[in-house]
Amino acid sequence: MDERVRRHAEVLVDKCAEVEQGDMVEVSASPVAEELVEAIYERLGEIGARPSLSWQSSRASRAYARAMDEDDYSLLEHRLAAVESTDAYIGIRGSRNIAEMNDVPPENTTAARNANEELQQAFDDLNWVGTQYPAAGNAQKAGMSIEAYEDFVYQAVDRDWDEQREFQAQMVEILDDASEVRIVSGDETDLKMSVDGMIAENDADDANMPGGEAFTAPVPDSVEGTVLFDQPRMWRGEEILDARLEFENGEVVEYTANQNEDALDEILETDDGAKRIGELGIGMNRGIDRFTYNMLFDEKMGDTVHLALGRAYEESVGSDCERNVSSIHVDMITDMSEDSFIEVDGEVVQRNGMFVFEDGFEE
Repeated sequence: MDERVRRHAEVLVDKCAEVEQGDMVEVSASPVAEELVEAIYERLGEIGARPSLSWQSSRASRAYARAMDEDDYSLLEHRLAAVESTDAYIGIRGSRNIAEMNDVPPENTTAARNANEELQQAFDDLNWVGTQYPAAGNAQKAGMSIEAYEDFVYQAVDRDWDEQREFQAQMVEILDDASEVRIVSGDETDLKMSVDGMIAENDADDANMPGGEAFTAPVPDSVEGTVLFDQPRMWRGEEILDARLEFENGEVVEYTANQNEDALDEILETDDGAKRIGELGIGMNRGIDRFTYNMLFDEKMGDTVHLALGRAYEESVGSDCERNVSSIHVDMITDMSEDSFIEVDGEVVQRNGMFVFEDGFEE
């Protein structure tokens, strides 16, 4: 077994999910990730945890979703009961065909998501982590050979996470004390938002692996201005290009996209909360140095900012603040490597991808 796979398993079990002896652990994975599942089970055995395994099948999920009637979706109560008896969850992505779900009716996808909001909340209450196995379908979408994609994945995952956390903590401290954030990039993006009372979080080796971002939530009705998301966003197999959104009083009032604007419309029309921003994230993992059509990696890419339409994470919302509620959380990315800056309370804290706490930062 590749030693990088064993190190991947160890960081998932020990650092991300923080599994202890006797914990009930669910592992959910694509069959293509069997090697990583084997390594995880080995580590869980060494600890003395109690695992269960569920295999994911995109073909089965597609068949079910295409056969279902939109009005027949309801909460998966047996699944909820299992999750409520679980201490930790490790989810592993990996695709033979990333387009398998492309022809599922969008109204069914939305109905399933809405019906299982309680289940999603139960997952959020666990020690959980999601990760990526370097599978052939993902490598193909990224335009890379299997070997090159494996190197890319492990470059992002196999890091000194204590050092990465300390690096990100400097941005977290800035955001945690902030009242207003302004994001400017080129001629198309100039967006302001209040983060007063919100909580900044350090995503290093926690719920996502790879980690690599500092994030918070804006006050829902405070977002003003325009933003161009110059990195693609995949939505149900459709590639949204150059999405441009205009905000007033926190809500999207106008929007365009150079490709698949109907997919952007579908996102925004999911529910009322989908027209508002639930997350501001700043990518800080410089082990991720290219766009790969995989948001688990792309949103952490160094020299980027991402904003999520929809649900705000509960942990980033202050106790006296309003939380944006939605059944979706859709991250979209803007490159900040050139002709760009982030301003916090009137002070520039990042310019052209370089942070104020790094050598070489220019005012």
